[in-house]
Amino acid sequence: MTLDARTIYVTALKNTHAVEMQALQIMERQVERLERYPEMEAALRQHIQETHGQRDRLEAALGSLAESPSTIKEGFLGFVGNMMALGHTPAQDEILKNTYANHAFENFEIAAYTSLLTIAEAAGQGAHVGGFQQSLREEQAMAERVAGLIQPTTQRYLQLSLADEKADR
Repeated sequence: MTLDARTIYVTALKNTHAVEMQALQIMERQVERLERYPEMEAALRQHIQETHGQRDRLEAALGSLAESPSTIKEGFLGFVGNMMALGHTPAQDEILKNTYANHAFENFEIAAYTSLLTIAEAAGQGAHVGGFQQSLREEQAMAERVAGLIQPTTQRYLQLSLADEKADR
């Protein structure tokens, strides 16, 4: 099978959409559990709203090509997202593990949007590039925000742990 740039672009759109759906699953599970880290909760809540917008932009791009998201990819990645979010729940340092994972995942999304923008250009699909650039900026801002929360979150975790208080979430 010979691939053309449009086919590769559609695949990239579907993949990026599935990644955003996975991100929503992860963040929504984390927000449900956060109790003692209001700065992280606020960051996640804001980014959940941004992620809904990112999802909508991807769906608009797919719709303009008479395509739709991949239910198989989304089902699988949604399941993985839920498992990732739940995977840290038994850990005494759940908040720290989630913080590391969130930082890594934001950088994964930055790479996905950078790649998507490159593919869109190669495929001559410039109509949605502005929206994808906005999504990329949102991911970059969230990666910076999470990076900036690593130290204060760790300090809060230490403070709570050393006071023999609940510190995991």
